[in-house]
Amino acid sequence: MMQIPESYNQKNSLFNAMNRFIGAVNNMDQTVMVPSLLRDVPLDDAEDAKAARTANGAAATNGYFQQDADMYSSYVLLKSIRNDIEWGVLQGDERRKEKAGVATEAVAVAEDDLEKEFHFHLNGLHSVLSKLTRKANTLTTRYKEEIGCRN
Repeated sequence: MMQIPESYNQKNSLFNAMNRFIGAVNNMDQTVMVPSLLRDVPLDDAEDAKAARTANGAAATNGYFQQDADMYSSYVLLKSIRNDIEWGVLQGDERRKEKAGVATEAVAVAEDDLEKEFHFHLNGLHSVLSKLTRKANTLTTRYKEEIGCRN
């Protein structure tokens, strides 16, 4: 794949954020030769642990990565998200029907300020992609540490 140099403005584009995430997951996938070695190995990351603590100090879960999750479940999840980005999300007929009623109401409200809604979701997507990219890179590094490979 030909690499196009990123200008300062392009660095924050959604396309480049997705490419960074996909590249990190591809690197993870190529590095992890035996995914079953990841089972029952905690993905301890000081930054993630600190972010997942609530105000009272109890461990919390964030939608995708639970503190009790092992490296294998994170590996599978990251690959699944990469596939969803590359191939699209397939939804069953039931999910489409369920969302249809809610979507009709939301369209009437959302048409008032589509630009604001777009920017809200774009910022959220950038944030999530950055976190997922860091998670893939962390998993790759941890796998190398676990198998004794130092670079």
